[in-house]
Amino acid sequence: MPTSPLSSAQAARKAVAARLQGLMKDAGLSGHELAIRCGWHRAKSSRIARGITPPSDADIRAWCIACGAEDQAVDIIAASRNAESMYVEWKQIHKDGMRRVHEKTVPLYQRTRSFRVYASNVMPGMLQTAGYATGLLGTITAFQGTPDDVADAVKARLDRSRVVREGDHRFALLLEETVLYYRVCDDEAMGEQLDHLLTIMKRPNVSLGIIPRRASRTVWPLEAFYAFDDQQVAVETLTAEINLTTPGEIRTYLRAFTELSQSAVRGEPARDLIREALTALG
Repeated sequence: MPTSPLSSAQAARKAVAARLQGLMKDAGLSGHELAIRCGWHRAKSSRIARGITPPSDADIRAWCIACGAEDQAVDIIAASRNAESMYVEWKQIHKDGMRRVHEKTVPLYQRTRSFRVYASNVMPGMLQTAGYATGLLGTITAFQGTPDDVADAVKARLDRSRVVREGDHRFALLLEETVLYYRVCDDEAMGEQLDHLLTIMKRPNVSLGIIPRRASRTVWPLEAFYAFDDQQVAVETLTAEINLTTPGEIRTYLRAFTELSQSAVRGEPARDLIREALTALG
């Protein structure tokens, strides 16, 4: 079963640090000597070599030059950028508001043919109605203390969600039943959202499964994750988005998705659960 995706991001950062440390040793330099050549305080080279401080592109270039290994700078910079993109805090992603991140991910959504999504806390973004998205994004903005562009972000989210209705895309979606009850918007918007689920289930390219609260299961509730074909898995935690691209980790999440699917109900039993949630709204 999945290990912490954070550990994968940390491992990628440490791998970059190990490569830089190896260059330093091959050049016969101490951390102090390398710092002098780079014009740094000695503590900086030590923190980079131990994987404590992520190096900038300029730091890597300077390090490689100091070690007489300029030809390796491009490759190490690419590895470092990949490591940093694996774990990005939401406050960093949303530093200018939420609209841009939705627009930035449109190409990923458009080129993905098979979406596999597991949601344990809120409705998947591509299924959200305007009212639901407004309530949710407003809450996230307030909690994170990031710029409020909720109206524009909601429009961008709905525009990105056109992939459900347009193009050659297939969606396998799993929701924990509790997602049907979490009130991240007002009752009217929640009712519209649940009605939308009943409508979207009719689409031939959408398979919606709901895992009942009392279902027997072989996999415990996990953090929400989105699998884009077999190429990438985005895992959502409270503080960050973690993007996994290594084949082994992707296979592990897809295996978890398969096992979670076995606990889900579909078709009329799933519609019954949605209708029960609608009735509970009063």
